[in-house]
Amino acid sequence: MTQTEFGIFQERQRGSFIRLRTMIWLRWCAIVGQLAAITLAQKFYNLQLELGLCYLAVGVSVVGNLIAIFVFPENKRLNEAENFLMVLFDLLQLCFLIYLTGGLHNPFTILILGPVIVSATIMTLRSTIIIGATALTLVTLMVFFHLPLRTEQGFIMRIADVFVFGQWTAITIAVIFLSLYARQITEEMNSMGDAVVATQMALSRTQMLNNLGGVVAAAAHELGTPLATIKLTSAELIEELADQPDLQDDARLIREQADRCRDILQSMGRAGKEDLQIRSAPLVEVIREAAEPHLNRGKDVLIEAFGSEDANEEDFDPPLALRRPEIIHGLRNLIQNAVDFARSTVWVEAHWTDKVVSVRIMDDGPGYPTNMLGRIGDPFVRNRRTERDRTARPEYEGMGLGLFIAKTLLQRSGAELSFANGADRVNSASRRRGAVVEVVWPRNAIVPPSLPKGKGIGENPSFKI
Repeated sequence: MTQTEFGIFQERQRGSFIRLRTMIWLRWCAIVGQLAAITLAQKFYNLQLELGLCYLAVGVSVVGNLIAIFVFPENKRLNEAENFLMVLFDLLQLCFLIYLTGGLHNPFTILILGPVIVSATIMTLRSTIIIGATALTLVTLMVFFHLPLRTEQGFIMRIADVFVFGQWTAITIAVIFLSLYARQITEEMNSMGDAVVATQMALSRTQMLNNLGGVVAAAAHELGTPLATIKLTSAELIEELADQPDLQDDARLIREQADRCRDILQSMGRAGKEDLQIRSAPLVEVIREAAEPHLNRGKDVLIEAFGSEDANEEDFDPPLALRRPEIIHGLRNLIQNAVDFARSTVWVEAHWTDKVVSVRIMDDGPGYPTNMLGRIGDPFVRNRRTERDRTARPEYEGMGLGLFIAKTLLQRSGAELSFANGADRVNSASRRRGAVVEVVWPRNAIVPPSLPKGKGIGENPSFKI
């Protein structure tokens, strides 16, 4: 898949996933909480607050919500700039209220973390840094500038300076740490979500191609009889119009075009008929079908089959394997990766026993980077290309999704995958020193139980007219 196919996954466009209605509802919750805190502080604890300014700050939020409700449609989704402005407004409004009610002597100062975490979750890195820096600046200013909390008798309520410094330090660390924590977790979740969508798209595309092939095969089957009739009729006309050369040429042209239609339908319907009529095939044929697009790319792809050493005679032949799209597409991605990085040769070995079936793919390339072995199969993981790599493979520009898609699809079919380097497994004289991928299925997960082993399935009969 090309980079353009994943435009919907870009970080900047994720901000438009948030509905205005969600932000309005969250702001109403904040407004209710702020009004409750102001009322309780005055009525139950008799604190002397600047009620006019406090209600002004809350009123601005109320007016902002009402404008958003009546001006914008209910299903509006905010873009990056609109999200940034809303979160920045909430941060400034909250800090103004805290300034009016004691600054860092107010225990509700911890709520400043809310807008910062929201920005780290839904916004770009630039917006998150601006919001975080603004929060830290305002918290620092409130250490020195704030309106003190006064009791009914006029006493100022304050905590010791060491606790003020501790609260400032705690909020600063929390802003930085929680922002990084929330952003990292969100990015990993988004990355995994994007990769799963990409996997579904790849599988869906394979299934659509298979379905299209089936439709073509059905059309070829249905059109076989009319085309045969046209050819037979045109042949009779050619004989009867021997004394009329012009009409005879037209009849001959009709027969030639019927032959052409037959050839077109046969070439289009070959893969479709195979998919329509064959739900399973010998394991080696399934592997060959997966490798077919990469057999003529200038690298040798050698497919080998080995039964278990203690197998009886009937287990010596390759077992039948399901021709499921996820199996073929997953193996195809693994073979493509091996061909991309191989110097000259790729080996695909099929092994089977009475319990498991495995496919091992090896190449004579440089192998996996040692520092990435533990992360192979994760989405959007790719090694940075050097100038030498760009010269050797100018057409290769991976997104870090190929192995993830292959791993996900094959695991869905019941397989387990392992990745290693051949240099860690074989002697120094072997050519198979590149990357090694082994796919292992329980036998009952890939061998169809309904088809008895030994019943050979040959090529589909081609229709003739």
